Amino acid sequence: MNQPKITAFAGSTRAGSFNKQLLAIAAEAARAAGAEVTVVELRELALPLFDQDLEAASGLPEGARKFKVLLRASDGFLIASPEYNSSVTGVLKNAIDWASRAESDDEPPLAAFRGKSAALFAASPGALGGLRGLVHLRSILGNIGVLVLPDQVCIPVAHEAFDAAGQLKDERKTKQVAALAKALGELARKLHD
Repeated sequence: MNQPKITAFAGSTRAGSFNKQLLAIAAEAARAAGAEVTVVELRELALPLFDQDLEAASGLPEGARKFKVLLRASDGFLIASPEYNSSVTGVLKNAIDWASRAESDDEPPLAAFRGKSAALFAASPGALGGLRGLVHLRSILGNIGVLVLPDQVCIPVAHEAFDAAGQLKDERKTKQVAALAKALGELARKLHD
């Protein structure tokens, strides 16, 4: 039985991001369940705003190329997505847009995404915990060929949800995160065995 490869990323660049804290918990749970997890900091990719003229002139930016290579080598994705104005963040959508681009005529469409699986998480200071943003993210990913697990974990009132060590105070939520991360690893393993 192979070890599933998971790429984990949060749709936030903020240093103290609740979603990065949530992602770290999910990534650790996936590792504990036997997955090989690579966490990507979207800020470090230094992606310009998607621009087809820029792409035509110089191809994919280096950060987009690195991200796409990781996604292509992965069996699944852990994504923690903040909610901005009831949708996904610009930085997350931009990263997905760059990684969706083909680099040659013989590259299969959406090669970084098709046939992969994903588990979605969100943390928000609001009462819905980022739920509205995940509706949009689920739609985007489904449309580019990603099988998104039906369950998701949202952490409302996120500014009160984490302790000083970055762990969730609510043990029930911690178990939900771990169960979803484990489910992703199991699905990814089944799809790619």
